[in-house]
Parts: sequence; structure tokens; C-alpha cells
Amino acid sequence: MKSEGALIQEDYKSGFITFIGKPNVGKSTLLNLITGLNLSIVSQKPQTTRRNIRLILTTDECQIIFIDTPGLHMPRTKLGEHMVRSAKNTVREADVAVLVVDAGEQRLGAADADIIDNIKQSGIPVILVINKIDLVKKENLLPLIDMFSKVHDFSCIVPVSAVKGDGAGKLMNEIKRLLPVGDKLYPDSMITDQTEREITAEIIREKALKRLNEEIPHGIGVDIERFKLIEEKELFEIEAIIYCEKDSHKRIIIGKDGAVLKWIGSEARKDIERMLGARVYINIWVKVKKDWRNSGSMLKTLGYTKQ
Repeated sequence: MKSEGALIQEDYKSGFITFIGKPNVGKSTLLNLITGLNLSIVSQKPQTTRRNIRLILTTDECQIIFIDTPGLHMPRTKLGEHMVRSAKNTVREADVAVLVVDAGEQRLGAADADIIDNIKQSGIPVILVINKIDLVKKENLLPLIDMFSKVHDFSCIVPVSAVKGDGAGKLMNEIKRLLPVGDKLYPDSMITDQTEREITAEIIREKALKRLNEEIPHGIGVDIERFKLIEEKELFEIEAIIYCEKDSHKRIIIGKDGAVLKWIGSEARKDIERMLGARVYINIWVKVKKDWRNSGSMLKTLGYTKQ
């Protein structure tokens, strides 16, 4: 197999690296940092990531397929059940697992214990990443490292700050060290398995997460109804629906005189235009679909489960 006219080295490495952990430990922020791709949406709100997203980083020495997974939690809806099941299943296809935990943890919770048990069954190497070290005193890290070391024989333990970038280089070096030897699995130009349509939906949801309060984001989903390039205008026409579960939520998402929805659309358009490298006309509606997170047909419509 060739890479830009040159034969791939015999010691070329490639593999799947699954990032796994509880909600809001910073998996997506960390992945965006070390890949430089910024394709995983980031929010301070828990359970932001809802589907497995593959980010592909190709160099002259290796090709790394990073898998960003939903945070593991106790699911209360069919959507939550799918997210947890999907995240756990990625461990089976991975060559290396990266367990991300919060440096502020004081004890080994049930969720982390369950994740470690799942990883143990896979038998793959595991890197423990202790994120958010910028928020704790250094002397508090040693008890945390000792606690996790007693429950699993990690390949290495890497303290990092995804926000400040501390430890990112060491983490990448450890990932490369554990990668198996193998040929490229994706073309050089491919950086994600997500389509432009799927990324567009995630961008709109990200902007909504940034603007809305704590309760509403868990109950919204985005469907792209129209995604078409109008060649003579050199313009993409995009029509999207934000689904929510309550009439009161719909009013909040739209805002007074449509101000909130206009802000979401305007901010989303900027990012979508950067992604597509073209002008974008975007129109967004808000519809109420009560309890959609427990509807099998809606989960299929929004792309969370297979058709």
C-alpha cells in the first residue's frame, strides 16, 4: 500500500484507540486537542457525546483511528441505553483503550469499576488518563493513582490537562508505543467517518447546548431534512429540525422574538461554512416530539440507531 507515492514502512503502525469514561470527564476536549481535528462537540453539560465518532489521524509513521464514545452512565431512556451499549461495544474492536477519569475523583465509583471490568474482559492494553489536573493540588494525584493501580494493571498512567494541553505529548507517545504494526485502514485524506450531513447536525446541537439551560439539552435532537449544494449559486441550502420533548422547551429554544433560535442558526452557519468551504443558507425549525428519546423510530430518524 502506498502513501503519497512512497511505500509504507514495514514497521508502519495502525489501530483503533477507544476513549472511554464517565460523562463530563473531558474525553472530547482531549481528543480534539491531541488530534487537532475539533470534530467532537464539546460542552460543559454531561452526556454531550451521543454516538461513537471516529477521528482519523494519519502520519508518515502511523494511522490512528480514535473513537470518541458517549459517557457511561445509568441510562433512563432508550437513547441512554443505546449510548451506553454503543460505548461498551467499541472496546471489543479496539487495539488500545484509554480510560479517562477526573482528577477530582475521591473514590472508585460504580461506573468506573464497571468500565474497568468491561476492559478487563477485552484483554487489550489500557492507558489511564487522569484529566483536569489543573484543578487539583499535585499531592492529591498520588492517592488517586494508587487507588486505580490497585484495581487494574494499566499499561501506563498519564496525568493531563486537556484545557491547558499539559501531558498531551506524553499521551500521544504512549498511544503510538502501544499501536500494533499494520497498514493504513483509511485513505490519507479521510479524517472522520462522519458525513458532512451528520457533522452539520452535531454543530447545530453544539450551539444549542451552549445557549440553553441545564434541563433542556438532554431532550433535544437535530434532524437534517435538506442538505443540498446549489451549484449555480455556489451555496449549500440546509434545513434542520430541532426536536424537543415539551412545549415549554420549544418556547425557550425559540426565545423572545426568535432571538435564541436566530443565535443558534447564526453561530452554526459560521462553523458549517468553515467545514464546507462554501456559503450556507440555513433554516431551522423547532418541533415537539414528546418522549422521543424512548421512541425507536425517532432514534432511527435522528441516526442514533440503524434504519
